[in-house]
Amino acid sequence: MIYDTIIIGAGPAGLAAALYAARAELKTLLIDKQGPGGQAATTHLVENYPGVQSITGPDLASNMFAQVMELGVELVVEEIQNISLDGKIKEIVTDGGEYKGKTVIIATGVEPRKLGVAGEMTFRGRGVSYCATCDGAFYKGKKVAVIGGGDSAVEEGNFLTRFVDKLYIIHRRSELRATKVIQKRAFDNPKIEFILNSVVKEIKGDKKVEEILIENVETGEKTNLKVDGVFIYVGNNPNTEFLKGQINVDELGYIITNEDMETNVPGVYAAGDVRVKSLRQIVTAAADGAIAAVKAEKYIETFK
Repeated sequence: MIYDTIIIGAGPAGLAAALYAARAELKTLLIDKQGPGGQAATTHLVENYPGVQSITGPDLASNMFAQVMELGVELVVEEIQNISLDGKIKEIVTDGGEYKGKTVIIATGVEPRKLGVAGEMTFRGRGVSYCATCDGAFYKGKKVAVIGGGDSAVEEGNFLTRFVDKLYIIHRRSELRATKVIQKRAFDNPKIEFILNSVVKEIKGDKKVEEILIENVETGEKTNLKVDGVFIYVGNNPNTEFLKGQINVDELGYIITNEDMETNVPGVYAAGDVRVKSLRQIVTAAADGAIAAVKAEKYIETFK
């Protein structure tokens, strides 16, 4: 079977692309190594999606997925082993099968960037986490640190105070980067203490996280802080390594597209956080997915 479009990634961008492709009656396949939802499914609360006042990330992702499945889109939860995009028919090999498509939409998103300090990998899953929604409940009554100063760090810090007794937000700069409304919630939260102008140099413990070594970037002073968990939110890296140089990317690995989501390879599109763009949000990912699917449909119309 040759699909009209194969969408790699089932986060908001991929699901929006699948929605538009299916409504255009394109034979559509979704491939995701972890199942649907993407990073949206690990976001505690979404309050900036038009028409939805407030919804949990998992609920929004579930609603998107259900809508797509009702239209007959196929989903396989498999990991890509090899991909060939240069031919007229694109070929994808996963750990579960081989698939061919006239077009491919890459919506693989990003993954959390590592802090890169001693102890991080040693204690991953034993006190080091990149997902408050996934792991927050394990820290009921405990002390934790959140590393980062952007929206994700501060919003997930607010969420974690449902469980923890004490939370530290550690940021390398003198001011947070999070939007003002999110900052205000954190500043008003009695459980949160801010440690600014500081970086984590090491994560320590025996069988699990017990403390972190913090350095003040202005004075050079180092202190140990007792915590039971560390949640890291210091940015993301694009999931593009599997492309192995077949698509043009920038110096950070993000896919370069035009405003129509077209890459340098005919019939191949990119959507969502994985591409070069100025704003990475659920709403912009969904918009990208819609555009990519419409352009894929137009491309298929000329397919001979």
